[in-house]
Amino acid sequence: MSDLMKPGQQFGWSRRTLLRGAAAAMTIPAIGRTTTASAQEKLAGSGEVVVYSYGGSFTEGVRKHVYEPFTKATGIKVVDVVADLSEPQVKAMHQAGRIDWDVAYVRPENYPAMHEGGMFVPIDYSLWDEESLAGTPPRSRLKDAVAIFAVGMVLAYDQRAFPQGGPQNWADFWNVKKFPGPRGLFGSEATRNIVSALLADGVSPKDIWPLTDDKIDRALKKLGEIKPHITKWWTAGGEPVQLLTNREYAMTNAYDGRLLAAIRQGVPLRIVWDGVYLRPNYATILKGGPNTANAQKLIAFLNRAKIAAGWTQGTGYPGPNTNQLDHLPADLIPLLNINPEYASRAVLEDGAWLAAKRPDGKTNVDHMQERWLAWRTQ
Repeated sequence: MSDLMKPGQQFGWSRRTLLRGAAAAMTIPAIGRTTTASAQEKLAGSGEVVVYSYGGSFTEGVRKHVYEPFTKATGIKVVDVVADLSEPQVKAMHQAGRIDWDVAYVRPENYPAMHEGGMFVPIDYSLWDEESLAGTPPRSRLKDAVAIFAVGMVLAYDQRAFPQGGPQNWADFWNVKKFPGPRGLFGSEATRNIVSALLADGVSPKDIWPLTDDKIDRALKKLGEIKPHITKWWTAGGEPVQLLTNREYAMTNAYDGRLLAAIRQGVPLRIVWDGVYLRPNYATILKGGPNTANAQKLIAFLNRAKIAAGWTQGTGYPGPNTNQLDHLPADLIPLLNINPEYASRAVLEDGAWLAAKRPDGKTNVDHMQERWLAWRTQ
């Protein structure tokens, strides 16, 4: 496992940070009003910065809690462009020699090759304030990328289906006698399902990586046990939450941010944090972009503790600056994957291993995906 991906290290979890956050809960409007003197002095500028985003409620939340405060504090306008994935567009722009974006968010398995391809510029950490540097562990601050948020794939269940208490781990998900009901799993991707199967089969989170062929064999065999009970393999992020809400699922895996939004709206769903699979995403500044200096200022701004807390409340997906816990409502912290209570039970993605090539030239993630798709069609 790469140093970046050791559970608990990347996001700097500690009980102290949780207690500080619970004691110092703050409201969303207060976060949105944050425009510090240091931001105005150190990050002041003009013009614009072009930033990739995912669209939908994610982009709306980031606009409100990050981009608008950034413009107010610095005078720099943020132009967001929406695409399903950033990597294909970034690679195409790089090959064409014309870079139209300044900032892109990339997945960890894609980062190594893009880094080696010289697609990013170094992050200027001299623009960061002391609280940002202190709260964001060095392992999250790469030379040319910053871990900007983590998405957790969790087990979730409908509390109405289990009024006496539902599943507590992935082994319970496989226990159809004790916890009967229709189930769902993410159909498009191998990695997280294979990890969940291994956890259900007794593998410790610390022993998941590397996903050797014998582990993949073991996981697919375990998945064969639950396959007849999967009533729908979901593909879009909003599906599992909707199917839980409609009582078409009793339990499923799902993205934590989607669940958080539903729970805060009163839907009786429960997140099981045992075995959460955490995938960090990186913010990068594209080499040759039109507004590199402004991009550096935006990256520095959005990693400040109060702004990071705003990002979390706007998207449901927290970044690694643990000082943000000082500025979050106490009742929100248990619904976040940055909660230090969940560190020992989490599996943090090893993007370096997934991106590594096998003797046949395929990456580990591509090999695993091929096996997954073949298994799905059996």
